[in-house]
Amino acid sequence: MKPLFAHLFANRFWVIAPPYVWMLVFFALPFAFILKISFAESLIAMPPYSDIWSWADDGFQWLGSINNYLFLLDDDLYYTAYFNSVRLALVATLVCLVVAYPMAYAISRLDEPYRSLFLLLVILPSWTSFLIRIYAWIGLLKNNGLINHALMSLGLIDEPLVMLHSDFAIYLGIVYGYLPFMILPIYTNLVKLDHSLVEAGYDLGARPWKVFVTIIFPLSMSGVVAGCFLVFIPAVGEFVIPDLLGGPDTLMIGKVLWQEFFVNRDWPVASAIAVVMLSFLIIPIYFYRRIEMQRLEANK
Repeated sequence: MKPLFAHLFANRFWVIAPPYVWMLVFFALPFAFILKISFAESLIAMPPYSDIWSWADDGFQWLGSINNYLFLLDDDLYYTAYFNSVRLALVATLVCLVVAYPMAYAISRLDEPYRSLFLLLVILPSWTSFLIRIYAWIGLLKNNGLINHALMSLGLIDEPLVMLHSDFAIYLGIVYGYLPFMILPIYTNLVKLDHSLVEAGYDLGARPWKVFVTIIFPLSMSGVVAGCFLVFIPAVGEFVIPDLLGGPDTLMIGKVLWQEFFVNRDWPVASAIAVVMLSFLIIPIYFYRRIEMQRLEANK
């Protein structure tokens, strides 16, 4: 039995096959299904969309169209939703980076067992339901919530601050919800940092900010980029946080997508929205991967 397993895993194909099968089943096939629906027409039926091809006596016949994509180009609602989603996700990602980097650096400099303890504290909130954690912020941010009550009790404000149902609440929710996804990749790079390089910088007379800008931050750049992608990509399509903490006029593409699918039951238009959003996110990932591959080839 052992030689059989050794022979199988000696073949590179069987080693790399599982992740490719996973991507095929849980990404490529669902995306192909969504792409197919995006070329259909909406129907009052089950399923609520038309076929995009047919096999008749005269052969294959294409029945699909790009009308759903043209509809997205004609309606300013979708432009606004895409822009707001990118704007909110980008600002929240930058805030997340500013908050997470010092925390990751501090944890990476700790000795055991304190390092493991603080990593556990970073991960611990994720063991609770994401929906419950975001919903808890309503009790903190509302006009008669704990934060306003504490500030008024201390005499710092005379009337409640409007924090809930605003962009501020969305930023806060995204940063709180996705902060571990920014801390962990940066920590992984910083904990492997060769501190002799940092000491050499100090020995050569560099100031702390100069050492950080020229040595520490560049060496942790791969973790920074990975963390930014892990926060930015899900934040663009976020639905729960804008729905609970955002205002009624908050327009993000995740909310529009949900309304098209479940309220309007216009699956073809909703699928077109999803395809455009996914295409928009894949492009920077593709170029970043090419740059990283070129960098790795140059360092060989």
